[in-house]
Amino acid sequence: MTAAVFFGCTFIAFGPAISLFLFTIAREPLRVIFLIAGAFFWLVSLLLASLVWFISVQISNKESASQQKGLLIFGVVLSVLLQETFRFAYYKLLKKANEGLLALSQEETMPISIRQLAYVSGLGFGFMSGAFSVVNILADSVGPGTVGIHGDSQHYFLSSAFMTMAIILLHMFWGVVFFDGCEKQRWLVVAAVVVSHLVVSCLTFQNPQYVSSLVPTYIIMFLMGVWAFYTAGGSLRNLKLCLTCKDKDLLLANHRAR
Repeated sequence: MTAAVFFGCTFIAFGPAISLFLFTIAREPLRVIFLIAGAFFWLVSLLLASLVWFISVQISNKESASQQKGLLIFGVVLSVLLQETFRFAYYKLLKKANEGLLALSQEETMPISIRQLAYVSGLGFGFMSGAFSVVNILADSVGPGTVGIHGDSQHYFLSSAFMTMAIILLHMFWGVVFFDGCEKQRWLVVAAVVVSHLVVSCLTFQNPQYVSSLVPTYIIMFLMGVWAFYTAGGSLRNLKLCLTCKDKDLLLANHRAR
């Protein structure tokens, strides 16, 4: 049973992201490099947030439950702000890198568009965020022990997997919307991404009431997905053509890729 829980939760958490990586990124070495770089930027932001939180805990009163809870909330908010700060720094770096690639390239167009960079970097952020969110939980899922034996929720592993999947996809959507806001200097859009990230992160404080955290998170994920879809140039007509396999540009691109 523990093996089934482990593999089931792993596929739930990382299945969509891995599928996106295999079908849209793995064949392009440049995209793979940018994805790994995005994951590294997220990792650095987590390192800084962890360092500040660790120092804060050491100098605080460890016997005060209210103070420790306040530090936990502070750590979450700080981590989100640092992640978005590093997302902005990565956007600036990618702009410079893209200009350098254009100068070295013999073609007149960018080797990779800013929308593709936003998607790839967002997925890189999501992969690393998801790995750190659920890797310890997956390790515990193989046993020994039984979840809920003392009256706690038996949906801990399953809820964690669904939350991780949502966070990974949200990072991808946030990346697309965030980069577009920076590109067009629409700072309210950038602020909306930061606020929605803060809301989703703070919703996890509702656990172990998993319905109170998962349902609003998936509503936000759906709304951000629609926003990212239209930001990337999507439309209902394009979606219909894609789902009915009548998009000639898509079919031509897949044919050339083979």
